[in-house]
Amino acid sequence: DKVRIPAFIVVIATFVTMVQLLMQAYLPALYESLGLFIPLIVVNCIVLGRAEAFAAKNSVGLSALDGLGMGLGFTLSLSVIGCIRELLGTGKIFGLSVYPDTYGMLIFVLAPGAFIVLAYLMGLVHKLRN
Repeated sequence: DKVRIPAFIVVIATFVTMVQLLMQAYLPALYESLGLFIPLIVVNCIVLGRAEAFAAKNSVGLSALDGLGMGLGFTLSLSVIGCIRELLGTGKIFGLSVYPDTYGMLIFVLAPGAFIVLAYLMGLVHKLRN
């Protein structure tokens, strides 16, 4: 049962990658217009796979509450990561300047900044739990 979701993700990621490469080779205009949305299919499948695994073992009511909780938790975590990245990268939150633009760090605006913020938040949560 522990292997089911990772196997599900690997299979879907493989097919999505194959379709992405075929589109890049034979339909470059469509590939360019879809851009980042093609790999997001895999992320969507991760979320759905986790929801399906929970729903298979629990009632409809518990599954609905779990889906609501997971959706709200995911939204909250993405919002926190986004706010921290904006603050560190541009010095602004919701367009309001917190400190001058000259102190912003470009790395936090780019993709690696999300991983750095996520790593620090995971470390903070781990520290608070232990």
